[in-house]
Amino acid sequence: MSGLRERKKEATRVALSWAAIRLTVERGLDNVRVEDIAEAVGVSPRTFNNYFSSKAEAIAFRHLQRSLRVAAEVRSAPEGEPLWEVISQAVLRQLEPGPEVRDMPPQEPADWAAGLRVMVAEPALQAEMLRAGKVAESELAAAIADRTGTSVDVDLYPRLVAATVTAANSAAIDLFLQSGAEESMETLLRSALTMLAAGLPTP
Repeated sequence: MSGLRERKKEATRVALSWAAIRLTVERGLDNVRVEDIAEAVGVSPRTFNNYFSSKAEAIAFRHLQRSLRVAAEVRSAPEGEPLWEVISQAVLRQLEPGPEVRDMPPQEPADWAAGLRVMVAEPALQAEMLRAGKVAESELAAAIADRTGTSVDVDLYPRLVAATVTAANSAAIDLFLQSGAEESMETLLRSALTMLAAGLPTP
């Protein structure tokens, strides 16, 4: 029962995060209330406040959660699989829509990209995303160290790979938003990871 309860809590957290993103992209951060986010998920504002301290934290959580799943998949992948294949598969898998996206689908691609451009320019959100990004990068570096037999305390490699994966994701997002969604995020991210894999061999 405790496992089921935890899964339900996590599903609620994920749904609230996605609702915060979708509504902010559609309306702008200042035009979205906690009450609106809670209503979209079918919970009370008090429930939202039990999970998140702010709208910005709720939005940043999605990035953090996806990144932590990448680190977990890197750790759990079968031994012998090439590191960059493991990383690429784990990263790209996070782009697959979950049930929360199917329940609350986003806007048309061009409108979605335009709204995202406005959202990521919000100073409050940038601070939360930076904080989440640092946690995620540290977790990925630790997972890479475990997989490669290196140490984040003394070796540059795991930190460098984690930082370049973070940079690849940022570059793909930036180009996706600037290009008006002419290429999919998946295509851009796959290309970025392929370029990295060609230049950073496993030690």
